[in-house]
Amino acid sequence: MNTVCYDEIRVENLEVFANHGVFPEETALGQKFLISLIMYTDTRRAGKTDELQNSIHYGEVSAFLTAYTKEHPRKLIEAAAEELAEELLLRYPLLEGVTLELKKPWAPVGIPLETVSVKITRFWHKAYLGLGSNLGDKKGYLDQGTRALDSIRGCRVEKVSSYLETAPYGGVEQDDFLNACLLLKTFLSPRELLDRMHEIEQEAHRERRIRWGPRTLDLDILMYDDLVMDSDDLTIPHAEMHLRDFVLRPLAEIAPNKFHPILRKTVSQLAAELAGVDEK
Repeated sequence: MNTVCYDEIRVENLEVFANHGVFPEETALGQKFLISLIMYTDTRRAGKTDELQNSIHYGEVSAFLTAYTKEHPRKLIEAAAEELAEELLLRYPLLEGVTLELKKPWAPVGIPLETVSVKITRFWHKAYLGLGSNLGDKKGYLDQGTRALDSIRGCRVEKVSSYLETAPYGGVEQDDFLNACLLLKTFLSPRELLDRMHEIEQEAHRERRIRWGPRTLDLDILMYDDLVMDSDDLTIPHAEMHLRDFVLRPLAEIAPNKFHPILRKTVSQLAAELAGVDEK
């Protein structure tokens, strides 16, 4: 999903004594852990200016990893690694992604081995979402949805389009819609993001009785990086986004040059084609 090539800053085998583990002797006595980290970032500005504030301070990162690992014991190293990766992404603005390996040299398995480890890679992603409402305080619901998305751990609303009033889609008689699109920076997976979006819709008292029917708040994932996926309840890119003026017009405001990964056209090109306008 991430095709951008980043520079790397590495920390190898940082040694930490901590109390992660399932068994009582592990949590009571503690044991040694080794942390190896690749930080994906752009080092060019730091390389050109020779100024530390333009890079990620690996000494500070190492101190943070040590303190956090000691202060937050977990039963599984999978959980410890996941939390560390997320905290790093949240803490360091210049960090685009991490590969983190948490090694357990003294794993109590009863047979000789050198080490057991968990290695994960986590990145920030760009998700483009559609928002719509045609019941009650429409603007209030769109504002509420935007705030709720921005408040999710691992989500940051980067851009929001203007609000567009449109006729209802799908042939159901109902009030006009207020629609918008936004750009969300997130390290949630598409499935995790979809679950959080459904929770936000429920908080807005969304009811799913009629397809394309009226709703207080409707949230859709339109695109997620350049991901292409199709499952029973989630298709990315959104299967009908290129047919919907109320999606393409606000999306073209915030991402005119974003390529549709299947149709291989920009959002502005798709909007122009739908409107019957020659973009040239």
